[in-house]
Amino acid sequence: MVDVDQAAARGKQLSSRVSEEGAGWACQQIGTFQDLRPDKAGFSWLRPSVLLRSRNEILAQLFGDPSDEVRRRWLAVRREHGVDPDLRMKPDLGPEYSFLLIGDTGEGDASQYAVVPGLLKIGADTAFAVVASDVIYPTGAGDDYENKFFRPYQEYPAPIYAIPGNHDWYDGLGGFMRVFCDEPPLKAERRGFSLSPSGLRGLLWKKPEVIDEARLAKARERRAAPAQRSAQPGPYWVIDLPGLLLVGIDNGIRGGIDREQGAWLRRVSADPRPKILITGKPIYDRNEYHPGPIEGGGTVDEIVRDPAHNYVAAVGGDTHNYQRYPVVVGDRVIQYIVSGAGGAFMHATHTISRVDAGGVHEDAFKCYPLRGDSLSFYSKLYARRLHMPWLYLTPDQGLLLMSRQIGNAPPRPVTTTPEPSTTPPAAEDDPGVPQVKITSRMKWAARILGGWPMPFHLPVGRTFHRWFSELSDWDDPPFFKSFLHVSVEGGTLRIRCFAATGCRPQEEEPPLEDQVTIPLA
Repeated sequence: MVDVDQAAARGKQLSSRVSEEGAGWACQQIGTFQDLRPDKAGFSWLRPSVLLRSRNEILAQLFGDPSDEVRRRWLAVRREHGVDPDLRMKPDLGPEYSFLLIGDTGEGDASQYAVVPGLLKIGADTAFAVVASDVIYPTGAGDDYENKFFRPYQEYPAPIYAIPGNHDWYDGLGGFMRVFCDEPPLKAERRGFSLSPSGLRGLLWKKPEVIDEARLAKARERRAAPAQRSAQPGPYWVIDLPGLLLVGIDNGIRGGIDREQGAWLRRVSADPRPKILITGKPIYDRNEYHPGPIEGGGTVDEIVRDPAHNYVAAVGGDTHNYQRYPVVVGDRVIQYIVSGAGGAFMHATHTISRVDAGGVHEDAFKCYPLRGDSLSFYSKLYARRLHMPWLYLTPDQGLLLMSRQIGNAPPRPVTTTPEPSTTPPAAEDDPGVPQVKITSRMKWAARILGGWPMPFHLPVGRTFHRWFSELSDWDDPPFFKSFLHVSVEGGTLRIRCFAATGCRPQEEEPPLEDQVTIPLA
């Protein structure tokens, strides 16, 4: 039994906001996660075969996303098999309960397995877990589930539900529906070639992979205990909990939802009880707003913002870090959260500009890793790969540079003195910014890595976020991974973000990087 409140109190004192050790920079002992891995080969986006298997992302952008059409076929089959009309699940729980939320998990390498020990400790008494987006990389294939789902979570004692991400859709959702809904593959549709966008897409599209049923049956044995078993009604669903509805939607490849799903979302959202939306694409991300289009008109966020629907939070995967935007909507606050750091490579946070999206003040915004840690890590990575040691910025230097750039105080105490320089200190009217000199070398390194303004720099902003991070995966701590522990107790909802660095101390005492308390009355 784990007292999560006590673990959170200890974790708050051990986080990256308190010390470099809490961020994993002083890692002297690798975590036990290494013993859980089936092999040490790792996962790499640099392999041409991996990029070729993932080509449906580009084809969907060029020739249109067929996800809506395929999803309707899956739902038609599920309804023929008698699932609940509202795709509702209702676990038998008391008035107080908790669950885990993990985003973008399935690379099957060190960064995924590094999350497991802390997740098992903090989540020991949770009622269930939800994987939000990209259960399996690179293409959601059924044969990849053994080492990227069943093995890492074989010791988690409760059911695991999921919503698919864009990578799960590269397999036409075949692996996802087979594992989570126990649904066999759709019958193939025969269509003649036509000289049209859809015809060209069909010619080049990666077809679903045939599942090795014997292998899948053996993989299922890893989570075969009665308390672990579950079958969800479809790729989107609602979990009916005491005092709370958990609504999961399927955004396909490009981020929208189909007309039928939109009507379903409006219908289940009419229930006046408080709700959390779980989505494969975050609504606020990197200081940008993505309301989520609905086929036929309207947006997902219009439904979330409607006061009659009583949404208190919206949590999205897809981006591999943690961010939280408390957005004031009328006379209430909706917590918009990015939680996609459950196992895949880390997306940079140091390229996030000073926050103002949705009227959120920078000081109210939270992210993990800290911007300075993100800048320091990528400087270390590229200093090694480009054989340019002058690019490296220490964690303290990263904190100071990002605080100067953003215009706020460093989120943890700075413990070392930067290099001497003749650079003038920050302006007197920059509140909270330490009056510390920053060298030209430090600024040029930050410029190249996208953490400092300049007329030109390497493509580490939008392009880095979308593509370069995939080429920058690593298998050594710190990993800057995270997961959410969500609890309902005494009419109060608590969302806590715990970190996983891959270091033994953070396995034994998972750092608490952020938390928010929401009254459910």
